[in-house]
Amino acid sequence: MVLLKGFPPLVATGARALVLGSMPSAASLAQHQYYAHPRNQFWLIMCTLLGADFNQPYAQRCRALLNHRIALWDVVARCHRVGSLDTAIAEETIVTNDVCALLKHYKTIHFVFFNGAKAKEIYNKYILPTLPSTLKIDYKQLPSTSPAYAALPLQSKIQIWRQVKKSVMG
Repeated sequence: MVLLKGFPPLVATGARALVLGSMPSAASLAQHQYYAHPRNQFWLIMCTLLGADFNQPYAQRCRALLNHRIALWDVVARCHRVGSLDTAIAEETIVTNDVCALLKHYKTIHFVFFNGAKAKEIYNKYILPTLPSTLKIDYKQLPSTSPAYAALPLQSKIQIWRQVKKSVMG
C-alpha cells in the first residue's frame, strides 16, 4: 500500500489565519501545488477576495496569501487514498500534520478555517485533543472548494469565504 505524502505548510511570520484542507488531490500532488485541479475553486475564491490576479503564476498567488497573513496547510500529512475524494481516504492510514506545533510557533494565528467537512472531522478527531487549552483559536468550517462539492454556486462560496479576509484585517 502506497502512502501519499502532502505538502509543507505555506506560512509566514505574522500569519493571522490558517486555512486547512484535508489532503492534496491527485492533480495537486502531480503538480506539487496546493489546489491545482483546474476546477477547484480555492484560488479563484481567494484571488477574488484579495484582489489578486487569478491567472498569475502559482508562486505569486501563494505570495498574495502570505502578504495577506493567510497560511495554508492540510490536516493529513500522509494517507492511502485511491483517486482524490476525501471519502476514499483510508482512515486507518491517516498520519496528521503537526498543526499543534505550527500553532504554537505562529502565535499570531487566531483563526482556523476548514476547507470542507472532512478537514474539520479529521482535525477534531486527531488534532484538537492534543492542543493546549492556552491556545485561543476561532474555528470555522467553510464550504469545500473541491469540484466534487457543487451544492453551492461560486458567488455563495465567495460570500461565505469572505470570513477569511475579515479575520486578517485589522
